[in-house]
Amino acid sequence: MSAGGTGQAEPDRGEAGGVRTALAGLTTRGRSFLAAGIAAAICAYVLGQSDLLRVGLLLAALPLLCATVLYRTRYRVAGTRRLAPARVPAGSEARVHLRMDNVSRLPTGLLMLQDRVPYVLGPRPRFVLDRVEPGGRREVSYRVRSDLRGRYPLGPLQLRLTDPFGMCELTRSFSAFDTLTVIPRVEPLPPVRFSGEAKGYGDGRQRSLALAGEDDVIPRGYRHGDDLRRVHWRSTARYGELMVRREEQPRRSRCTVLLDTRGGAYEGAGPDSAFEWAVSGTASVLVHMLERGFSVRLLTDSGSAVPGEGGDGYAGSGPETADAAGLMMDTLAVIDHSDGSGLSRAYDVLRGGNEGLLVAFLGDLDEEQAATVAKMSRRSGGAVAFVLDPDTWTREATAVPRPGDRHAERLRLLREAGWTALSVPRGGSLTALWQEADRERSGLAGVSGEATA
Repeated sequence: MSAGGTGQAEPDRGEAGGVRTALAGLTTRGRSFLAAGIAAAICAYVLGQSDLLRVGLLLAALPLLCATVLYRTRYRVAGTRRLAPARVPAGSEARVHLRMDNVSRLPTGLLMLQDRVPYVLGPRPRFVLDRVEPGGRREVSYRVRSDLRGRYPLGPLQLRLTDPFGMCELTRSFSAFDTLTVIPRVEPLPPVRFSGEAKGYGDGRQRSLALAGEDDVIPRGYRHGDDLRRVHWRSTARYGELMVRREEQPRRSRCTVLLDTRGGAYEGAGPDSAFEWAVSGTASVLVHMLERGFSVRLLTDSGSAVPGEGGDGYAGSGPETADAAGLMMDTLAVIDHSDGSGLSRAYDVLRGGNEGLLVAFLGDLDEEQAATVAKMSRRSGGAVAFVLDPDTWTREATAVPRPGDRHAERLRLLREAGWTALSVPRGGSLTALWQEADRERSGLAGVSGEATA
């Protein structure tokens, strides 16, 4: 039997290998028949009973005959697997559709179909398919679900063939895999107004050249495909080469989302841990900002970022929004704790220029780390920090900061540096915290720098 679609499975063509494969496929029933036949034949030889010898030969020959017929079956079966959807939030279900096509001229026997899945997605699915006519197909499906984000391989798909007497069972495997991506949960956020670098597209958009006169235009060299009507003749005469006017480009609002992944900043594990809350919050803000038309960049404490357009992040406008969100969600699906102990690398990336709005999800901070975070707000048009309270995340406790509490001191330091810093208790609602940050910043945001987020 051969398999196509998701892979190719061929039986061993060697004679010795074929015999070993066939005998290895004998079931318990088949082995019992074979052992009983051999024992009966030996007893018949010792006792001189010819009738018992015929019974023994029949018992021994039946499983061997079934194994030979099953092994020499030459029908071809093609298998395909389809995920709907291939990217699913944690805690949600995805459906896996399997289709088997009999592409040979012979009908199949009884087929047992099995797909291999990681244990976190649920039990291994098994199906029994009745006889499939030549050119026919059978479709089955099963559901998978995981509370843990990640990338999980599905496959290989396996077919188990058996004879009508249940004497022999052979397995053929397809070779290809599919991957299910479980992304963090995304919480819808209400639109608020934070200060940023620019207002983005809409009523508040700014054009860098819209108010420039003819003499203030900054030209650039001609590139293949440029419209000749944009040629700036005065600059062409001055520089001795063909120069064109720069296109007026609106300055898009930018947002950098910083995720603290330091292993020492969080305690606990599992889907309800503090780190998973921070990852889910990061995903929610990224998607929200993309939908609002911001150029978004994802940054971690190690200084690594998901590359985006022009180094400013992914632009969230038009059909590109879903693609940009998908790429960032794929990154967050597999992100894990870093080995670093500080946030200086992220600060080095941020101090290179004005990053617009800065939203940070931070774990536990010591004095040095808090001072580093405080300096990050100097290069942003607005800074909002969600700092997870280690006390409430490690034990059942109230979210009210105690006098002299180290966590409260860190929040005060960030606020004095210009951050809108909020404490995140265990099980806190990101939507409520998002709105609270908006209320706290409403009296601080300048008119010229406001941006709808």
